[in-house]
Amino acid sequence: MPLEAPLAPAAERAAELNARYRHHAVADILGHALSDPTVGRVALVSSFGAESVVLLHLLSLADRTTPVLFLDTQMLFQETLDYQLHLTEHLGLTDVRRLTPDTSVGDPDNTLHQRDTDACCNLRKTVPLDNALKDFDAWITGRKRFQNGDRAALPMFEADADGRIKLNPLAKWTPEALSEYITNNRLPRHPLVAKGYPSIGCAPCTSPVKEGEDPRSGRWRGTEKTECGIHFENGRIVRRPVEANP
Repeated sequence: MPLEAPLAPAAERAAELNARYRHHAVADILGHALSDPTVGRVALVSSFGAESVVLLHLLSLADRTTPVLFLDTQMLFQETLDYQLHLTEHLGLTDVRRLTPDTSVGDPDNTLHQRDTDACCNLRKTVPLDNALKDFDAWITGRKRFQNGDRAALPMFEADADGRIKLNPLAKWTPEALSEYITNNRLPRHPLVAKGYPSIGCAPCTSPVKEGEDPRSGRWRGTEKTECGIHFENGRIVRRPVEANP
């Protein structure tokens, strides 16, 4: 069999994809991207958090055999672990891969988050995800522009530092659109949402959010940290795309 032609640089492909799908609906973008040779081999990365059900439902409609990478940091709420199993069955997802960290050296006593949250995120999220993504050319995220100022210019397609495409299908969605989608499609919500957790990460670093606060203010409360480890590059938090794309 002939060898597949190598993919163009990620920044070039991201710009082309943004132009190609500029006027497409989210469901169409996701459906086409899963089979678009410009995108390549794709996996969806999910935290199975507060709003994850929207993207997971869209994926199940497009192709439920698409690999889903679930980062089990070993510090998640039990409610999240239960929700992951429930959603996987409810949506008929057939290839959910549970990624776990090796903490035997970097955090044997599970206290690293108390001293260095960035290092903890790197150990429990970045390293396991980097290892899993070696088999893929692109990954789908659930990031949205409204979540905080660092994501305000988030494009649909962007290039990451490792030469992969990041697809952000829900970039333009509002909180109201997400809630309406969940309601209209009768999708099960994460049980912690009703308890004041609009954004859910690891249990030690997530707290309830009061009315009027930013939805992500409960993540790493009292610190300047705003992003988790999976959006780190070379040990630093990614606050914008590697290259600006239209």
